[in-house]
Amino acid sequence: MYGGPVVRLKRKMTVENLWMYVLAALSEGPTYAYDIRKRIARDFGFKPSTITLYSVVYRLKREGLIRERGDGFKVYEVTDEGVEALREGVRFIEENARRIREKFGERNELNH
Repeated sequence: MYGGPVVRLKRKMTVENLWMYVLAALSEGPTYAYDIRKRIARDFGFKPSTITLYSVVYRLKREGLIRERGDGFKVYEVTDEGVEALREGVRFIEENARRIREKFGERNELNH
């Protein structure tokens, strides 16, 4: 039926944009990378692979969107730049979802 496109969309909106979920998880407060994965599973219903998660965490750290703190243990927290990047990403998604709903609703009267 339409499973293929929906499956691809879900992958692109989750794993391929994992940075947003990492920043959202860290907005709850500083924590370990392992705990970030648990928060994502709890709050968003999917479990990113450990390797993928650590790759994203390291990239976000290099980009200055999160920082490492602690005394020997790697605890991560979101930076002000990370908060702003997440806000901008959410605005982008919401705006495009609104536009799609408007177009779809014009033809199908399903504008929820």
